[in-house]
Amino acid sequence: MQRILSGIQPSGVPTLGNYLGALRNWVALQHDHECLYCVVDLHAITVWQDPHQLAAQTREMAAALLACGIDPERHVLFHQSAVHAHVRLAWIFNCIARLGWLNRMTQFKDKAGKDRENASAGLYVYPNLMAADILVYHATRVPVGDDQRQHLELANDIAQKFNHDYGVEFFPTIEPLILGPAARVMSLRDGTKKMSKSDPSDQSRINLTDDADTIALKIRRAKTDPEPLPETPAGLEGRPEARNLVGIYAALAETDAAAVLAEHGGKGFGPFKEALAALTIARLEPIAEETRRRLADPGGVDAVLRKGARRAAEIADPIAAEAERLVGFLPG
Repeated sequence: MQRILSGIQPSGVPTLGNYLGALRNWVALQHDHECLYCVVDLHAITVWQDPHQLAAQTREMAAALLACGIDPERHVLFHQSAVHAHVRLAWIFNCIARLGWLNRMTQFKDKAGKDRENASAGLYVYPNLMAADILVYHATRVPVGDDQRQHLELANDIAQKFNHDYGVEFFPTIEPLILGPAARVMSLRDGTKKMSKSDPSDQSRINLTDDADTIALKIRRAKTDPEPLPETPAGLEGRPEARNLVGIYAALAETDAAAVLAEHGGKGFGPFKEALAALTIARLEPIAEETRRRLADPGGVDAVLRKGARRAAEIADPIAAEAERLVGFLPG
């Protein structure tokens, strides 16, 4: 089986957007891949984090991943900082990557904004650490969204330059894993903005720990327009809130917008929201209950992460050590 590596920021409990856009795909990939999934706390501190909050959110993310169906016995779930091989290889990659390559990374420009001079050096070399995350396991496939494609291309450039500079074929080529059209879930308050944990309004998102009443209330309050639902997807053009709610329904029902509108088109949003709330609760309530159960036993979550880190290190440490040998470092 091909080896997959994917990571997620420790932003606390994930949202419906995280679940539909990535996490349910992670669960499905376990059937026919060797999977390593990490909570990327090293990446998180490229911008300042409250230490207590970072620790709590790392644990919350891990609990939610387990609740979604990540199997820590058959696969590996760990937090990035616990496997030191990531940092060892990242420093080598800092010395392999060229400034010109990093200067082209659009995500740094987006995150740093106009205050680029005050951005951390860690944020600037973030893509080199991401390359190390993948290549320290010789992972060959990575599920990526549009915002990470450029970083994956850079990771392959770094791998190729390392191989060329040291006359080896050590690091493999990474293939982006395209899982079909991603469910892009937007804010319940503004259909033009992505659903996000950072939005100050909790009404803008559905969290995976929301109870049934909270989910139903948030969906009832979701922004819509005065027109009824169209009968075909073409009628969603220029109606971002309608498109978002139909898209959420389609993703949860594992169907498409045309099928959703064939059933609900021509009706008002009131009945549709009730149907959407019922579907959302049916899909998410078991995850919410399991997440809360896991968080009630933080020691158990930590134990899963520690075991995963040991298993991850068994793979990563020899690869990092060989890269260090190829560079010319004496063994420690």
